[in-house]
Amino acid sequence: MAIYDTIGTTYGRTRRPDARIAARIHAALGDAVDVINVGAGTGSYEPPRTVLAVEPSQVMVDQRPPGSAPAVRAVAERLPLRDDAADAVMALLTVHHWSDLAAGIGELRRVARRRVVVLTWDQEVFREQFWLVREYLPEAAAFDDTRAVPTDRLAALLGGARLEPVHIPHDCTDGFGAAYWRRPHAYLDPQVRAGISMLAQTGDDALAPGLAALADDLATGRWHDRHAGLLALDAIDVGYRLLVTDS
Repeated sequence: MAIYDTIGTTYGRTRRPDARIAARIHAALGDAVDVINVGAGTGSYEPPRTVLAVEPSQVMVDQRPPGSAPAVRAVAERLPLRDDAADAVMALLTVHHWSDLAAGIGELRRVARRRVVVLTWDQEVFREQFWLVREYLPEAAAFDDTRAVPTDRLAALLGGARLEPVHIPHDCTDGFGAAYWRRPHAYLDPQVRAGISMLAQTGDDALAPGLAALADDLATGRWHDRHAGLLALDAIDVGYRLLVTDS
């Protein structure tokens, strides 16, 4: 997670929480009185009842807005918290960065009195359904293949979990991987790419040929001809999933 000391400098600008996704996450948390956010980053999607954020990167902690829950620098694999510390624990788009997934999930279950909520993605669905990695940036898909956590493995580590698809709106305000699926020009913006770990960590040199092809297809109209059907959609399923489990 120290990688975010390098790639996380723009997150406060490009990764603004989307209200529709927030509503899904907050509904999954149910009636939890207190919530701990693990791998909290800049604090996106933390409900008002968040009592603590756990985040290893000081760069990310420094971008948390005023009034956010207090943050402690620590890793998921070794949470500095007692057993049953909060009603619910959430971990959003973070498990793929952990060095020891089983240890981290074990810690979430140890600290949660009632519920664990994890937001992740199904890599098989993502690489098949998302045009950016399928057609232009297979290098980014290959990088994600090395770190993506299969949802069935994650559910098993959680002791069983309910999987809920999270559809991504066409005007999503949170600039994660597939957020700009109907706004393809955004992926040509270096600041946007800097806020997407699969692109930032793959690196511009590896992405350059695919980005050049995308720029050309946008300039000639080929992208719009090929993906005309997408332009009529308000939201799509590209594999993002909420996993919810009760202890």
